[in-house]
Amino acid sequence: MCALLLGWWFVEQNKVAQQQARYAATNQLAKATAVHGVLTNAADVAGQLDEALARASGRYVESGIFPTNLPEQTIMLANAKARYTFTSRGGGLKLVELLDYPQTISARWQKKDGADTNGVASLNTLALVPSLAVLGDASLVGDGNFALRKTADGVRAEKVFTNGLRLVKEFHLGSNYLIHASVRLENTTDKSLALPAQEIVVGTATPMDADDNGQAEGAMWSDGTSSAKDQPLTAFSGGGCSRSAPKTEIIAGANNVAWAAAHNQFFAVLAMPKEHAQQMIARPVTLPQFANVTATNSPLPRGIQTTLFYPAGMLTANSAIERTIVLFAGPKEYRTLADIGAQFQNRADDVMGFGSIYGFCAKPLLLAMNWLHDVTRLGYGLVIVLLTILLRAIFWPLTAASTRSMKRMQALAPEMAALKEKYKDDQQKYTQKQMELWKKHKVNPMSGCLPMLVQMPVFFGFFTMIRSAIELRGAHFLWAADLSKPDTLFMIPGLSFIPFISTPEGLPFNLLPLLMGGAMLWQSHLTPPSPGMDPSQQKLMRYMPLMFLAFLYNYSAGMALYMIVSTMASVLQTKLTKNLKDPAGPALPAGPATNPALTPASKSKK
Repeated sequence: MCALLLGWWFVEQNKVAQQQARYAATNQLAKATAVHGVLTNAADVAGQLDEALARASGRYVESGIFPTNLPEQTIMLANAKARYTFTSRGGGLKLVELLDYPQTISARWQKKDGADTNGVASLNTLALVPSLAVLGDASLVGDGNFALRKTADGVRAEKVFTNGLRLVKEFHLGSNYLIHASVRLENTTDKSLALPAQEIVVGTATPMDADDNGQAEGAMWSDGTSSAKDQPLTAFSGGGCSRSAPKTEIIAGANNVAWAAAHNQFFAVLAMPKEHAQQMIARPVTLPQFANVTATNSPLPRGIQTTLFYPAGMLTANSAIERTIVLFAGPKEYRTLADIGAQFQNRADDVMGFGSIYGFCAKPLLLAMNWLHDVTRLGYGLVIVLLTILLRAIFWPLTAASTRSMKRMQALAPEMAALKEKYKDDQQKYTQKQMELWKKHKVNPMSGCLPMLVQMPVFFGFFTMIRSAIELRGAHFLWAADLSKPDTLFMIPGLSFIPFISTPEGLPFNLLPLLMGGAMLWQSHLTPPSPGMDPSQQKLMRYMPLMFLAFLYNYSAGMALYMIVSTMASVLQTKLTKNLKDPAGPALPAGPATNPALTPASKSKK
């Protein structure tokens, strides 16, 4: 079963990679368009929006490009945690730089094009549209150029259109990575004014760096009462179990969008409107290439642009509509999100990705890891080692009982073979005698699977936790400079053809996964096969670690470290249990000679 699942995963990942490469090759610029018709008033939207979208026609504005012939004006604001750059192109937030999160660059890039680690992590990086830009009909966007000015405690962006519509945005910095913003649409004339449908850009989920393949990017939204829905980048590529066709946009919600977000693995831009938005719209966009990527066959990075949709309506003479939005632009750090959880309708778990089936394990593991770090003051690498040992200690009684049961099963193998020969023509009788033999010697054939079944949620919970723990980003351990990335020591050029583990730049030499594979191979050869297992299955199980090596080779060093420690603990447990005397049950039979009535020879004498 494990082999089938891993094989399926490899095939699907290869298909997704091919789909994304084809998409990037044919979409060098973002061509997502806002396709919304003008309705007569907001009340008409209820129950009719989908039909209106299908009928929409007219002039549209590309959501990725503002004219660049006009000079760009920028204003920068900063506080203790972040630096914010606002732009006149679109009148929004162009870039957020997080001062507490240094940029991390693996050995894959450090010596190319002068790459260094002097920068800081940023959001909306390479995005073609700023956060809180207003998109829609061309009459609502114009040339996209706003007048920017700094206010006493923020920034104001303003644009006046030829029909008398004035669009004013106010931005005020708050604490905990929050920005308090307003988008005001004013009718400055003495006549009613038709207001086209609008999309307010939340942000663009972009890769964190050239190492990021974008698989953790997503567009998320919630109605404030149920769990958030996340649309990953793969949802736009098609394929997978559903075999769906590629999508150019995903529309969700029905006048109930309490918040929406664009996120990557460790950071998120999240908009919380004071009044629910009509819908959330997400579109894939192709971004400019990272400066340190020089391979011509490297696909362009991709992102996801998330917007809040508001329906068309009418603005009466000298009236205005104001939309108040709280914007979070910062790290997906659980304690930070929990501190402002009320503004997320207590959905910090959703933003962290703990809403999955294994989230109930991932969250306690993250909290335990952070608690151990706070108490011991050890580095996160040593904390992972300590946490893994504690988990193995917790499961020790279960593992020991399973090992003892397997030893009994092995000792019973000769008698089992004799029973099978004696009752080879009576399967029902054979099953009955088999059960009696197991009961007599206190053997449970399922006990060998029980530890695996119990520990499987912990494994996937650790997998989920490691993937989302921003605490591991930039954490050092031995030669690993960043536990959230592969521990690449150097690149082997020319080996770009090896499936699943090569990159266009060559083959990364990642030492921790290699050590993990060696430890797992050792364990597989120490673990005796289950009695009655087919020899081909035994051989497959022996070399299953090689499949795990391919699966985790380019995953984070933190996960490889966990697997190494867990595997070595299993080896130690196996050796200790093997040498311990079984305290339960009577002595087991030495072999078929101790019970001649069951041997094939005795049967022939009869």
